[in-house]
Amino acid sequence: MTNLSRRGVLAAAAAAAAAPFIATEHAEAHNPTPRTWDLTLLGTSDTHGNVYNWDYYRDAEYDDSAHNDVGLAKVATVVNGIRAERRGKATLVLDAGDTIQGTPLATYYAKQEPITTTHERHPMARAMNVIRYDAVTLGNHEFNYGLPLLDLWIRQLGFPALAANAVNVRTNRPAFTPYLIKKVDLGRGAPNLRVGILGLTNPGVAIWDRANVEGRLRFDDMVATAAKYVPEMRRRGADIVLISAHGGDSGTSSYGPELPNENPSALIAAQVPGIDAILFGHAHNDIPQRFVTNTATGAQVLLSEPSKWGQRVTRMDFQLTREHGRWTITTKAATTINTNAYAPDPVVLAAVQAQHNKTVTYVNQVVANSTEELSAAESRYKDTPILDYINKVQTDTVAAALAGGQYATLPVLSIAAPFSRTALFPAGQVKIKDVAGLYIYDNTLEAVVLSGAEVRAYLEYSAKYFKTLAVGAPVDPANISDPAVPDYNYDAISGVEYDIDISKPVGQRITRLVHPGTATPVGDAEQFVVAVNNYRRSGGGNFPGIVKTQVYNAQQEIRQLLIDWAQAKGSINPADFYVANWKLVREGTPVF
Repeated sequence: MTNLSRRGVLAAAAAAAAAPFIATEHAEAHNPTPRTWDLTLLGTSDTHGNVYNWDYYRDAEYDDSAHNDVGLAKVATVVNGIRAERRGKATLVLDAGDTIQGTPLATYYAKQEPITTTHERHPMARAMNVIRYDAVTLGNHEFNYGLPLLDLWIRQLGFPALAANAVNVRTNRPAFTPYLIKKVDLGRGAPNLRVGILGLTNPGVAIWDRANVEGRLRFDDMVATAAKYVPEMRRRGADIVLISAHGGDSGTSSYGPELPNENPSALIAAQVPGIDAILFGHAHNDIPQRFVTNTATGAQVLLSEPSKWGQRVTRMDFQLTREHGRWTITTKAATTINTNAYAPDPVVLAAVQAQHNKTVTYVNQVVANSTEELSAAESRYKDTPILDYINKVQTDTVAAALAGGQYATLPVLSIAAPFSRTALFPAGQVKIKDVAGLYIYDNTLEAVVLSGAEVRAYLEYSAKYFKTLAVGAPVDPANISDPAVPDYNYDAISGVEYDIDISKPVGQRITRLVHPGTATPVGDAEQFVVAVNNYRRSGGGNFPGIVKTQVYNAQQEIRQLLIDWAQAKGSINPADFYVANWKLVREGTPVF
């Protein structure tokens, strides 16, 4: 065969081989059903330092009345299972914030052996790196331990930490990575999909962690920030835009109107065009799927919130087509997966085991002996000794610090808030876990000066917690509170005596406010030093009159003060601190 004829045969063979491809390509061009691909997004939020399915306050596996489980080890099993199910198809994993605070495990590596001193990898960084998250949004609790610890934790992560609306006051530029645009391989034959992920943190940080951020960071409105960055992300090539937001969907705020909205996720969906889906957190709700219509475009924006502590994992599924060089989402849906049906991932457990064991040993140290069992179960509707334990420690600390100074002659009152209604000091040995179980937040102690009128207004605001119950109406202790008022917005004050008349309308319930052991009314113009935690003093809960310049602020953690007091005394005896000073009444008659 000549070279010429050989070339002819090869050319004919090539043409024959190409013919089916050309025909298929031609047919697909006219196929009314274009080819589809899919993308899955998995999301967590408000994991709050939970890795193991463990209750450090009970020294036992976590369980609640709904039999939820907690922890990133179980999240990992869910994520690994879905990745295996999808056999390498595109699967993104995001977290919407509140990660490094909330359990003794997290507190230990912020306070007892802070990573800023030891440079050990934070347990939440270890666990999240094993899971291989694609990004995390900063929640408000990320700022609890100061910016140096937060910055180090971010450097320990193997993925970006996002917060577009946290702005450096000095440079007027984003203090953290605002967003990323991630190239995602959807599989064989598909051009890369460019996924834009915008992170939004909560403006309430400016109140709740004022001491850590004031003069350094500014927290802009989440809606306005999304409106700024979503078009920019689209211009830079994002085919779809996802938002990971640490703010609920209620449209309301706990701190009033002085800062941008605390829970604007639904408002973002409605008001900012160009968003495909929002993973959100902060409110600790299980919201599998919600659609919000964008008012400008009519587009349906998909939202989901995966509860808290790793109890749920959001799964969002998107089906996409590509026509004329553009990607289009044809369907999208979401659900939340209960992690209690999954075994913990052994790799995550192993990565954090030494730190978990060290924390368990720490919280089981005995600090004192209690002369009797003290419970907080009834503390929201009865004056109980366990709350006066908090008030005694706070009062003594502030009074000692102010002795001999400008405010030494003023009476010291104390506000016990917030506290856990499940707290219990057993008769006999009291351990660190018992004290930490009473005061579960990493608050520090401060003090301000309030007038008698301001004390009354504060108590009236707190008394909103109760339902209005007429004289003679049945009283159910389990159902006595207004469901619109969260548990953490009920405070008790020591150092004065008062009645809360729950037959009266809100704002008129403090019917007796007198000096201890007397019938002498507290005068509106009288002055008091009031011991209070930094969360309340900074405006958390929007209580009136409390946002003032401190007369005491030694940056001492209240939980540690409670532990130190017990260790110094060696005994917890209600006779040393319990003074019954308030009660619920109806027309002067005690309810209980």
